[in-house]
Amino acid sequence: MENFLYSINATVPVFLIIVLGYVLARAGMLSAEFVRVANKFNFTVTLPALLLRDIAGVDIRAMFDLKYVLFCAAVTTVSFFSVWFGAKRILKDPAIVGAFVQASFRSSAAVLGIAFIQNMYGNSGMAPLMIVGSVPLYNIYSVIVLTLEANAEDERKPVPEWDAPQGNGSGRTESPAVPENIQTRTRRADRAKLREAGINILKNPIILAIAAGIVISLLRIDFPAVVDKTVANLAAMASPLALIAIGAGFEGKKALAKLKPSCAAAFLKLIGIAAVFLPAAILLGFRNEKLIALLVMLASPTTPSCYIMAKNMHNDGVITSSIIVLTTLFSAFTLTMWIYILKSAGMV
Repeated sequence: MENFLYSINATVPVFLIIVLGYVLARAGMLSAEFVRVANKFNFTVTLPALLLRDIAGVDIRAMFDLKYVLFCAAVTTVSFFSVWFGAKRILKDPAIVGAFVQASFRSSAAVLGIAFIQNMYGNSGMAPLMIVGSVPLYNIYSVIVLTLEANAEDERKPVPEWDAPQGNGSGRTESPAVPENIQTRTRRADRAKLREAGINILKNPIILAIAAGIVISLLRIDFPAVVDKTVANLAAMASPLALIAIGAGFEGKKALAKLKPSCAAAFLKLIGIAAVFLPAAILLGFRNEKLIALLVMLASPTTPSCYIMAKNMHNDGVITSSIIVLTTLFSAFTLTMWIYILKSAGMV
């Protein structure tokens, strides 16, 4: 019951802030322009500040466990490519693939993870190492899939292989130059997308903030209090503003039209992926704080930053917000179920 009440207290307030954003938008207090500006501000300022603060604030050297970090990275990688592979073959609407994949594998590790573990053990435990092993890859893989799957409907329209013959003014018709065939054009487009993904990774403000946080932690750089306080104030804005924007931009009727893939993504996020990888973690000997950190990584709600990245990278924001709402709503029950199972098995 104590774990259930904690899960309720951790997730219901988050859900209520989303509801508040929705109500305020319907009351005319928050406009579509507010949602657009808030998403951009979160993407470029507040979320980078949050991740910079969380990663820079821990001593990575003192608590480093290579086996654990590599396991977090491997699980993140396998789950991402497995979900993407399945989504490409199962989803009927190619335009939602990028948003579906990102929201299905990416957890609220940095925002919820440390708070959840501190509540159970009194300190952050292995959450910082879990963040180091997973959050950079969350963002890199998200940039890749959102770049490659952006505007998928337009990219899949058939391209004419031959141009129409044209006259040369002498009464004769010249045969046109042989154009590239569709396969060649597709390969060229794919290479361009891969280059774009690489550029987006290098200039993504969230990834840059993670890299800076790791460097600061490893070099043990101390900034003046005024800098720390400024970054902390910006970081404190990240989650509330993101949740308000999700609620304000939530389109109920459109979300209902995409309810089936949203429910499938919510199942993967809260139950499916954890059911595969938690037994593997137990077999490798991870227990207590390490196992709870992995549980947060595998089965916590979809992070609100998914919505911000999806909107800013021209992917489907409707299904993303729908998945965030569903996973936030049901995670109180599923996280409690996982904790009960692990405690009953003597793992935590």
